[in-house]
Amino acid sequence: MPDVPISALLSQTLVAFTIEADNEAEHRLPHRTTEFGASPGATAAAPWLTSLLMWANCLRHLPDEGITLAELRRRARTETNLDGMRRWRYVTYAPDPGRGQRPKPGAIVAPTAQGRRARDVWPTAIDDVESRWRSRFGAGPVAELRAALAAVVADLDPALPDCLPILGYGLSSRRAARAEPPEPPEPPEPPEPPEPPGPPGPGAAPLPLWALLSKPLLAFALAYERGTGPSLAIGANVLRVLTAEATRTRDLPARTGVSKEAVAMAMSLLVKGGLVAEGPDPAGGRLKVARLTAAGVAAREQYHTSAAAIEAGWVVGFGPERVAALRTALEPLAAGDPPPLLAGLEPYPDNWRAQIPRPSVLPHYPVTLHRGGYPDGS
Repeated sequence: MPDVPISALLSQTLVAFTIEADNEAEHRLPHRTTEFGASPGATAAAPWLTSLLMWANCLRHLPDEGITLAELRRRARTETNLDGMRRWRYVTYAPDPGRGQRPKPGAIVAPTAQGRRARDVWPTAIDDVESRWRSRFGAGPVAELRAALAAVVADLDPALPDCLPILGYGLSSRRAARAEPPEPPEPPEPPEPPEPPGPPGPGAAPLPLWALLSKPLLAFALAYERGTGPSLAIGANVLRVLTAEATRTRDLPARTGVSKEAVAMAMSLLVKGGLVAEGPDPAGGRLKVARLTAAGVAAREQYHTSAAAIEAGWVVGFGPERVAALRTALEPLAAGDPPPLLAGLEPYPDNWRAQIPRPSVLPHYPVTLHRGGYPDGS
């Protein structure tokens, strides 16, 4: 699969792992959902369901007694959905800033009883999925994948978070590198002691597979988004599958592996930027079709050119052996029809994903939104 960017291979593997882990955690945790109701036995106090990302950027860092928001940010090295995690009944803030208001850096973030349960269930669900992967794909290939990823991660910026950030404006990953916005003036508090983040020390546990996949993928996205044009999430998914010929808008979720809500966000930005033209289907009816404009065709080509240039830069920076080993480990998982990565995505019968069509395509970049951090933007 030499024409598939290494970022797409990383994405498809990470998304498959995340969906399988999501399904497992959902099966073990009482919860509520907006469209599919509550899980069997869940009470009205059950939390709203979220994805692995919200555990990774928030819950896993919280002791029972809580920590300051500044300390949570230091540990996670990325943002969470602060109001969402409270509204979904996973955390509390003291002092309480009020609904829709951001807590101050010195506020204490503590897990609720439901948050503590989710915090403690997620690691076992993740471990079980890694174990399944060793059984499904072979212990040797999974060990080779971990080794190839770890060899690249070793030379990445240690300040990168272990997980992907929630996408920001323009579905951009660049928010991970942005400074905090200034807080309104208030009486000064004792400053937090400076403790710059760093890699795990000697004897620390190795990174889990989801983190080993996330770090190089985020590094790739940040390099890509230093250029101009749409973000990697837009270019790799929606822009990639459009052409100058008419494509039915309703077909885009199935072709990209991205939810209709995430596709709608991307399409709005592409139309606003003059890269896509939308209109009624010439065949009639109320369906819409989308076409790339001349600028959109150029932007799509730029996606392929930029992705290839970044990968070529990796060959120089990391060495051809490490990049080749990473491709060799990733490609067999995503090759074929259907690819092996889809084998573990059969949901439990009571899972919300059992109520929707099973994916046949995995995103070429995760669309992790504030809605819950699901990798396909659900």
